[in-house]
Amino acid sequence: MKLIFADEFDVDGLPNPDNWGYDVGGHGWGNDELQYYTDCGNAVVRNGCLEIEARIEQKENNKYTSARLVSRNKQDWLYGKIEVRAKLPKGIGTWPAIWLLPTDWEYGGWPDSGEIDIMEHVGYDQNTIHGSVHTLAYFHKINTHKTKTLYIENVSDEFHIYAVDWQPNKVSVSVDGNVYFEYCPTDYVQNPTFAEWPFDKKMHLIINIAVGGGWGGLKGVDDGIFPQKMYIDYVRVYSHED
Repeated sequence: MKLIFADEFDVDGLPNPDNWGYDVGGHGWGNDELQYYTDCGNAVVRNGCLEIEARIEQKENNKYTSARLVSRNKQDWLYGKIEVRAKLPKGIGTWPAIWLLPTDWEYGGWPDSGEIDIMEHVGYDQNTIHGSVHTLAYFHKINTHKTKTLYIENVSDEFHIYAVDWQPNKVSVSVDGNVYFEYCPTDYVQNPTFAEWPFDKKMHLIINIAVGGGWGGLKGVDDGIFPQKMYIDYVRVYSHED
C-alpha cells in the first residue's frame, strides 16, 4: 500500500484548513441530537493530537456544543485504507463517530449514496465499538443495515487504530488490525446495483462527538460527565497501489 494522505496533528493551533472544514448547526442532524456543532472553540490541535470537545454550553436552542470535522472537498478518496488512531470520550450521552459520507451524493440523498461507519460508540455501552454500512437496501431506519460490534475494554483510556479497507467490491472494518466486520454485496444479491453498493464514488471523512440523540441518548445524558474529549493522534490514508 502507498501512503497518499496523512495528518499527524503535530502543529498546535486550529486543525489544518487544507484538510478540514466544519459542519455547523444545531438542528438535530437527523438523529435528534442535542448539541450545536461550532466552527471554533470545540476543536484544537494540542500536544500531538486533535482534540474534539463536547461540553455544556448554551448555543441558540442547544444546551451542548461540540465539533464535527469534515474533509469534504479538501481530502476525498475513492477506495483505499483509512486509519484513525483515537481515544474516545466516556459517559452516558456521548456518541462519538469516525465515518465516511459521499462527497457528491451522485445516487441521491441519504442513504441512497451510502455511509460507512468506521467507528461508532455510545457512552451507555462503554466497551462496545460498532462498524456498519448503510445503503438504500440496507439502513438502520428499516432495521436492515449491516453492522457488527467488537468488545474492547479500554476505548476511553488508550488509543486504538480504527480503520476501513475500502475496495471496489468489499468493505472491511478493523480495530488494531483485527477485522471484525466485512460487507460484500454479493453475499446478499447476485447482481448488486447502487442500492446494495453505492461505494464506487468518492467519499470523505467525518470525525465528531454527538450528544444525546436517538441512539446516543437512549439512556439519557449525564451532565456530570462534561466536558468530554475525543483525541485523534493521526489520520492516514493509503491507496492499494504499491
